[in-house]
Amino acid sequence: MAIGSVTTASAAPLISKFVNEVEVSEIVPAADQLGRLREDIAVYEAQKGGAVAGYVFLTSDFVTTTGYSGKPIHVVMGVDLQGRITGVKLVEHSEPIVLVGIPESAIRAVTEKYTGLDLVAEAQTGGSAHELDIVSGATVTVMVIDDSIVRAGLQVARRLGLGGLKPSVAEAGPGLQLKHYDDGDVPVSDWQTLAGDGSIRSLQLDVGQVNRAFEETGDDRAIRRPERGAAEDTFINMHVALVSAPEIGRTLLGADEYANLEDWLEEGEQAILVLGRGKYSFKGSGYVRGGIFDRIQLIQGDGSVRFHDRMHRRLGRLAPADAPSFTELDLFRIPADSGFDPAEPFRLQLLVQRAVGAIEKAFTTFDLGYRTPDRYLETVHKMPSTGKNGAADASPASNPDALSHLWERIWRQKQVEVAVLLAAIGVLTGVFFFQMQITRSERFVYWFRIAFLTFTLVVLGWHANAQLSVVNVLAFFNAAMTDFSWSAFLMDPLIFILWFSVAASLLFWGRGVFCGWLCPFGALQELTNKIARYFRVPQITV
Repeated sequence: MAIGSVTTASAAPLISKFVNEVEVSEIVPAADQLGRLREDIAVYEAQKGGAVAGYVFLTSDFVTTTGYSGKPIHVVMGVDLQGRITGVKLVEHSEPIVLVGIPESAIRAVTEKYTGLDLVAEAQTGGSAHELDIVSGATVTVMVIDDSIVRAGLQVARRLGLGGLKPSVAEAGPGLQLKHYDDGDVPVSDWQTLAGDGSIRSLQLDVGQVNRAFEETGDDRAIRRPERGAAEDTFINMHVALVSAPEIGRTLLGADEYANLEDWLEEGEQAILVLGRGKYSFKGSGYVRGGIFDRIQLIQGDGSVRFHDRMHRRLGRLAPADAPSFTELDLFRIPADSGFDPAEPFRLQLLVQRAVGAIEKAFTTFDLGYRTPDRYLETVHKMPSTGKNGAADASPASNPDALSHLWERIWRQKQVEVAVLLAAIGVLTGVFFFQMQITRSERFVYWFRIAFLTFTLVVLGWHANAQLSVVNVLAFFNAAMTDFSWSAFLMDPLIFILWFSVAASLLFWGRGVFCGWLCPFGALQELTNKIARYFRVPQITV
């Protein structure tokens, strides 16, 4: 059935504008009718036989969805009571590359692939449990859609408690958070001090303890296969520390590694350091094949965090001179969307496995509890960040600057490409400034040009899809006439850098730099012509 019209006030959520454009069965297949628009959060109840089967909402009611055009990309989506996305539909956009270039069907197809996405798994991994399916030429558009679907879905799932998720937004009132220090003011201590005050907690298991634990499971297969070695032999000596607490991190990692940690963590994320030695590895080898560390998980309250390889970094050594040696030193990032609170107790659960057959294994677990010492915490007055409709702010769709987290992430992911492009532009700039000296060697100029055009075609064109076009100009002028923000343009680092370099070069050398050197299509034309001449393909001279 079609979702019926709903009368709303002028301040109604945006979902009311698009509610007639989708079938409820498209978005929540288990539902047969649309229920009421809730007053506490901008979602419609999707009902079956009068009972709630899921919820329907618009991403733009909860998060910023500003695309490359500077205007929101509106997506209607549904979730069920288990926190799984049941349907997704792109209902409105103004993306120039889609309007005049890439088929809209390609973008819609990618959008609809989010059906079936498990938001509980996304919450545990900070939104990285799925693979991003990029459409060539529309990278920014797809990344905005991906970011908005996952973040809006997580907000709704947390607010409504779907799949057991809990709200991550604190109520107003006093609360605790990690202390913040100005650069250079972080105090440094030593291993002994941190181990003594509970900043570092340890779990020490010997072979006898592990064998007794398997005996208590009552599994005869595991009991018949005890761990070899003397009962007092070390099975594992595991330590954990919350290194996102500045004093702990600065002490254990040292100044340089702590700075790297701060660069690695995004806003709201935390990190733990896990150390180990002994017969048993807390990492194992499963993460190499499957990307998930299946032997440890972080548990706080009724929430848990499973660590993926993207959330992991190895550490070379510990900074304190009095630190013991370990065979495993690993950093794990805790996503901001996981609901983790560093001021509350948590535990790191170790899964110990024992082979009981050709492919079968028995398991038992041990917990390493942790509580951040009070001296690392400070009292703050927490302000609720949700508006009356449950969105992140009063008008998230019209706040393009809220996309800073996304373009910053993209720039970090493309550090190598950015460095290569900057180096190439630097070399080309030098050639243009010293062209009188360089052009004395015709042979050098010829082969340098061939090499640079090949770089432009292969790297900028085929690999990075960094082709400047009229679409970029249209997007810029459209943004300039509406709510201009740099965020939308910063989401494509190579295009952003190329535009600035071309604009600067126009002041010195006109359009020659772009048309003659930095345009992949131009490079393709010239290189193709040179190949044709080499093979004596007849040329037409006009």
